[in-house]
Parts: sequence; C-alpha cells; structure tokens
Amino acid sequence: MGKKNHRKTIRSLQRRIEEHLEKIELERQKDFPDLGLIRHWEVEIAAFEKGVQQATKRLNR
Repeated sequence: MGKKNHRKTIRSLQRRIEEHLEKIELERQKDFPDLGLIRHWEVEIAAFEKGVQQATKRLNR
C-alpha cells in the first residue's frame, strides 16, 4: 500500500472512532443505557485505534 492509502485508512478509522464516541454519548444519556452495546462500541474503538497505530507506523517507514 502507498502512503496515500495509509492516510486514507487513518482518516477513515478516526472518523469511525468519532462516530462510535457519539453513539456512546447518546446511549449514556438514555434512562436505561444498554451497557453491553456501549462495551461493544468501546471494543471497536480500541480496534480502530490499533489500526490507526499500525497505519501510522507503516506511513512513517
């Protein structure tokens, strides 16, 4: 993959992280938030952050 693809991947993952953080915030505002769903989004955020780290590492080679 070229540098352009790594940058695109990073932008995409960062956008997904922001979306998930918004979902978590909205869910927490409910009277009875679904903690399982929040946990699921937190796990996905961790995976996205790992993907950002890997893409950044490849970009800096």
